[in-house]
Amino acid sequence: MDLSIIILNYKTRGLLRQCLRGIEQYSLSLAYEVIVVDNASRDGTREMMVEEFPHTLFIETPVNIGFAGGMNRGIRKSRGTYVLLLNTDVAILDNAIGKMFEYMENHPRVGIAGPRLINPDGSVQLSCYRFPTFMTALWRRTPFGKLPAVKRRLQKYLMLDFDHTVSSAVDWVLGACMIVRRQTFNKIGLLDERYFLYVEDTDWCRRCWQANWEVHYIAHAEMVHYHERKSAETPGLTGIFSYAARIHITSWIKYFYKYRGTPNPKHIS
Repeated sequence: MDLSIIILNYKTRGLLRQCLRGIEQYSLSLAYEVIVVDNASRDGTREMMVEEFPHTLFIETPVNIGFAGGMNRGIRKSRGTYVLLLNTDVAILDNAIGKMFEYMENHPRVGIAGPRLINPDGSVQLSCYRFPTFMTALWRRTPFGKLPAVKRRLQKYLMLDFDHTVSSAVDWVLGACMIVRRQTFNKIGLLDERYFLYVEDTDWCRRCWQANWEVHYIAHAEMVHYHERKSAETPGLTGIFSYAARIHITSWIKYFYKYRGTPNPKHIS
């Protein structure tokens, strides 16, 4: 089995249908399987899967176990040499999955890679980053992030100085879509389920680099991502007290506690 595509769903039945149809559309010339993990949506997803996608492995959790927990359920059932983690709100363009597979085959030291994500209007969506510091996370949620000196540091974290038309090594890629080599997660372990939502992608990429595997951004594999992580975009009190923001902050606290006293891996300038 070349590739296992794992899609995590939570109350996005329509997007899930669109995502599955998109995979079918490109008729991948690979031996692949599709695994759908549903995080206790109870919105008719099970019925849709049985009726419209009866040959797709469907796993339903009794409760919502979060992003890492749900994806790990799928990974444990997978058989592929590579595993592609995919959100339901990602639309595949121009055989992007095949391009990602080929890139991994041609770059044997790459353990994790992500595609070029674009917004529905065609603009580039930020999907690769440098590793954060505690101050980075703090600045993004307070008015201090608008100060010129701080803003320059945030731009560096967001890799606004990076040419998004060129494939390259990066610190970490967004978990909305990432391809992972089985050899890599056999060595570094699965996603850390202590993160309910957010930051598990940063953590996995950090462990990848620490185990001497590389993380890459694949510029010529393009997908549309319909949803941005709004919890990280809203400064001030609103950005601190919204439900999504509270989850995000909790995950960052867990991340910085986990790696306290350990400097960020240095792999890109």
